[in-house]
Amino acid sequence: MSTTKHLIAPSVLAADFANLYDAIQLVNNSEADWFHIDIMDGVFVPNISFGFPVMQAIAKHATKPLDVHLMIVDPDRYLKTCKDSGASSITVHYEACTHLHRTLAAIKELGCKAGVALNPHTPVSLLQDVIQDVDLVCIMSVNPGFGGQKFIERTYDKVRALRALAAGVNDSLLIEIDGGVTLQNAAPLLQAGADVLVTGSFVFNATDPMETVKKLKAVDYTLHSV
Repeated sequence: MSTTKHLIAPSVLAADFANLYDAIQLVNNSEADWFHIDIMDGVFVPNISFGFPVMQAIAKHATKPLDVHLMIVDPDRYLKTCKDSGASSITVHYEACTHLHRTLAAIKELGCKAGVALNPHTPVSLLQDVIQDVDLVCIMSVNPGFGGQKFIERTYDKVRALRALAAGVNDSLLIEIDGGVTLQNAAPLLQAGADVLVTGSFVFNATDPMETVKKLKAVDYTLHSV
């Protein structure tokens, strides 16, 4: 676990798109740290979200970094567009990259943090040869493509395995959890070694989203055990 306090990254995919500006201001004014932006192509995942024009509109009003998750085939084609649209970090899927090392290098050359996402069935051991080159690993704790899915319990073991893989090689690695994050599983995820919690419908569908973010940010993982 890194020495910095954990980060909260609300997923804009779960916001009310008819009132997107209000959702952006909500995140700006909350204790959240990042905006999590899901770009889906309907090919790599069975859903289409929004493209770079909408992302540019979000970036125009966002006062916090944009954490962009490319759930698309051939992500290399869009890395520069992603950066130019406001990305601070760009995460590509291991399963979508034929030449992952080259893709990570290209992201860093653009001046962005380089991330890799793993689908639920993909073991963390496959990152052994690039672990030193990655700033962030996003562990999918649901099958990617749709919000509101049930959290996959195996995620805890994957987080521990990834933290062990990075130990002594990349101790500054950020481990991000994406999917089904709630106040019920936040503490054990953080204790297992997670640093960044992506949360969508749990925040945006809450009666008081600002208070929900505050509670997620205040979770003390040291008081819990997995």
